[in-house]
Amino acid sequence: MEEKLELLTTESRNEHSMQIDTANPMDILRIMNEQDQLVALAVKEVLPDVEAAVQFVFESFQNGGRLIYLGAGTSGRLGVLDAVECPPTFSTDPEMVQGIIAGGEGAFLKAVEGAEDDPELGVSNLKALGLTKNDTVIGIAASGRTPYVIGALRYARSIGAKTVALSCNKNAAISQEADQSIEVIVGPEVLTGSTRLKSGTAHKMILNMISTSSMILLGKAYENLMVDVHVSNQKLKERAIGIIRKITGVSYDMALETLEQADLQVKTAIVMIKTNTTKQEAEQLLAKANGYVKRAIQIVKK
Repeated sequence: MEEKLELLTTESRNEHSMQIDTANPMDILRIMNEQDQLVALAVKEVLPDVEAAVQFVFESFQNGGRLIYLGAGTSGRLGVLDAVECPPTFSTDPEMVQGIIAGGEGAFLKAVEGAEDDPELGVSNLKALGLTKNDTVIGIAASGRTPYVIGALRYARSIGAKTVALSCNKNAAISQEADQSIEVIVGPEVLTGSTRLKSGTAHKMILNMISTSSMILLGKAYENLMVDVHVSNQKLKERAIGIIRKITGVSYDMALETLEQADLQVKTAIVMIKTNTTKQEAEQLLAKANGYVKRAIQIVKK
């Protein structure tokens, strides 16, 4: 890490916010909003790199592997945030997508000083998970130079796991340690070096893309509906009923009854209604179709 911090794009000063300290509230908000609008355009530029990451993740899932996010500070928190949203959204096992933050779970709420500077900590965290060659590890660091992430990526790559480096600087140090780099250049932050702003927004967008795209490829969507939503509370049960009704056109009572017959499995309920089959038969159709609802329905139509 010999490069000077101030030479990094993420640490340079933004010419559009030089007078922000004397601006009124609305002008501060306008400056921030104008800068935020640049983020989606920056993400657009790296879509081919994101696609490569999605392919890694999808292949890992197909081979029984996992997606592991890893980072320090804001970067680590963003990975954890994306990971914990997968089970309720897609009914995935909590082990399937995991987020690791330098310093452990306590670091999510309170900074753990010095944790990001230890490359061996990244290695030990991955070893503790029993990392295998079937897994994909995405190392996240806005600066692209975090030792914790570098150590983890080196280890992951050494055992044959697929590796992705997500940063906000060109020629980032972590990029050299990964099979695929994603360097999303959002430009200087409104507050110099405050990478929880544009950099964090860009990274959240990209992590959303990676997990959601991978789950769609696994058959966890029907058109644009979340047919593998985990029905764990009344709100999600109502959402599930609405999804079933949109796809099948049945009444509320019929959707509710079938959902309960299907043990709250939305995909099973849909196939039961669309193919006029029992729960067991619908499950068999889904198994033949590798979990894809449309394919399961088409098996019967053929």
